[in-house]
Amino acid sequence: MRVLLAIDPSSGSQQVVSEVAARPWPTGTQICVLSVVDMGSWEGLPALIDDAKDAAKSLVQTAAEKLDHPALEVFSDIQLGYPKKVIPDVAREWKADLIVIGSRGLGAISRFLLGSIAQAVLRSAPCSVEIVRNPSPRSPASSNAMKILLATDGSECSEIAVHSIANRPWPAGSEIKIISVRELLTLQNANTVSSPCPIYPESLLNEILEDSRQRADKAVAEAQNILTSKGLTVCRSAGTPVGDAREILLDEARAWGAHLIVLGSHGKHGFDRLVLGSVSESVALYAQCSVEVIRRPATP
Repeated sequence: MRVLLAIDPSSGSQQVVSEVAARPWPTGTQICVLSVVDMGSWEGLPALIDDAKDAAKSLVQTAAEKLDHPALEVFSDIQLGYPKKVIPDVAREWKADLIVIGSRGLGAISRFLLGSIAQAVLRSAPCSVEIVRNPSPRSPASSNAMKILLATDGSECSEIAVHSIANRPWPAGSEIKIISVRELLTLQNANTVSSPCPIYPESLLNEILEDSRQRADKAVAEAQNILTSKGLTVCRSAGTPVGDAREILLDEARAWGAHLIVLGSHGKHGFDRLVLGSVSESVALYAQCSVEVIRRPATP
């Protein structure tokens, strides 16, 4: 497994290093600690770039020492440029499986304007991305048993996410809760108040509802079988609630005290990505805990 750990001098990045250091990884995992000297910050000040590079070198070396473990291969890299572009480019060139990056907890306006490097990386990364949020800076989530909320809709991207989680080690005692949200937006729009009569007969609506329930139940059952076959602990399922997937996932994670939300990406591009139209990106944007959005690695 190849993990690209992107850090900067912020306190959030230091929490990311602690989280990655505390978490178990498959034997032979390669971790590249990357720091990008942001040319946007030093533009017009070339005399200070060498100092910034020295500071970045010290930063990644310290992080690499903290990650030192016999089962891991750890090295560091320093790049000049703009982090929003450089991080995905390095991941693509190195063929990373996962980018791990911190969140600075931007407020509502900044979130709307997408000023965060983490969110920009999430939109353009060629691989899976985990945005680490740790409510307790003194104690990484992975230093204890973790609560992992796994979302699935039975699609191919969800299956990839399930297998990714099943094939990785997690802290002893960790629990996984599976949830499959049934979104019925099409039905809600079909029978509007302005319509003099339903577009669909009640019998057909009931058939669609039942089909949706069966598909969601099947997705949960299949995910549970895959996880338990790998010896992972699956706690009581969150079931198959009906509603807006973004709101339900965030509410469930908050109520359960999840440390990590995991979900697949449907791989939206262009304008859909720009406005954060996907469930995965919206959850990553507003969750209070860490979020991992799993993508199928880009083909060469």
